[in-house]
Amino acid sequence: MLFFIVSLIVALSSLGFLREKAPEKPNVILIMADDMGYECLGTYGSTTYRTPVLDSLASNGIRFDRCISQPLCSPSRLKLMTGKYNYRNYEYFGYLNPNQYTIGNLMHDAGYKTCIAGKWQLNGLSNKDSISTWNDPKIPNRFGFEEYCLWQLTKGGAEGERYSAPLFEKNGELIQGSKDQYGPDIFSDFVIDFIERKKDQRFFIYYPMVLVHYPFVPTPDSPDWKNKEGRYKKDTAYFKDMVAYTDKIVGKITDKLHELNLDKNTLIIFTGDNGTHSSIRTPTIERTIQGGKGNTTDAGTHVPLIAYWPDQIRHGRSFEGLIEFSDFFPTLADIAGQTVQSDGRSFYPLLANQRYEPRATAFVHYDPRWSANVNRYRNRFVRNLEYKLYQDGKFYSLKNDILEENPLKTDKLSPKARKAHRDLQKELALHPKWQ
Repeated sequence: MLFFIVSLIVALSSLGFLREKAPEKPNVILIMADDMGYECLGTYGSTTYRTPVLDSLASNGIRFDRCISQPLCSPSRLKLMTGKYNYRNYEYFGYLNPNQYTIGNLMHDAGYKTCIAGKWQLNGLSNKDSISTWNDPKIPNRFGFEEYCLWQLTKGGAEGERYSAPLFEKNGELIQGSKDQYGPDIFSDFVIDFIERKKDQRFFIYYPMVLVHYPFVPTPDSPDWKNKEGRYKKDTAYFKDMVAYTDKIVGKITDKLHELNLDKNTLIIFTGDNGTHSSIRTPTIERTIQGGKGNTTDAGTHVPLIAYWPDQIRHGRSFEGLIEFSDFFPTLADIAGQTVQSDGRSFYPLLANQRYEPRATAFVHYDPRWSANVNRYRNRFVRNLEYKLYQDGKFYSLKNDILEENPLKTDKLSPKARKAHRDLQKELALHPKWQ
């Protein structure tokens, strides 16, 4: 009898009856905070800021402990949106060539309803003499986003703010908000409205937030918001309020998903585009971390990454392996069932409880083409979990020297460090030479 039962199980399995059912395609909401290093969230050890919603998503989803971004906003956006290393398609600061294929195109082609809200800064406003499409309000549509509500599309930051009295463009209409309107509320309300209207269809939302970028000013939850004339009073003391408001907005979105019974099969991905502003010092359970935005150090490139998908991620856990920004594009392609070319590696298997081979290294090519203060950090590196090698030969132990103050002497390396150095050299050699 036992033999018969075992034989039946084997037969049914071979026919596919007992195989795990492939996950249903989820709705996807990709949220990216602006200038938020990993240290800003309680789940990563912050002892200063209140982030209960994001901490809860992390404890019930997957917290990625080593997500490596580009050090600055525009380089990160290009890498995330196209899955390509910056040396392939980064031409100017604040510009994404319309000839590129993005996550918006990808998800739209897969049948998703698509929208984008928040910060754009990709039309090339800083190089109008060189870029003919800088004032084209339809560029987001060309990149696959059917609807948009964006700051810095055809109008630069000097022409209109992002917080109180925001200047933004919504599906072709330029809108000047009032002093009582708060940009992050406008963008998140747009997201909520899109969810409500598309609740019966599969949707993809890309929400690159304007928070928590400088200027550090009051939010509607700050006591000083009551002073209308002081809503652009700059003070790093407001940073904690801005982090809290970021968390509040994520909660607003998750509450709407729950209300509409969409929460189980909606994948929420939360990350940051680069490290925190250097004027911010954040106490954590391990040490106080000074923001490293613009710099290639850990503080400039180590960002939060949380994935929450109740239908598939049923037990909270952390993942200590490396993820880099080129990985988002192929991950979304796997979710949507599309085949793409990319420099990244999909981490979809981690989300769907499938076998995953962690990447051994993360690579960053960084050529910001912005101000002299930023361009001095122009560099290229490859790293693994413990060691980091720059193209100029500087080699660091991240475990013992996270601030990169004391490069290791390559003629006095331990056997472990020597092997890592050799492996990282081979990885760097795979990329075209760059001066």
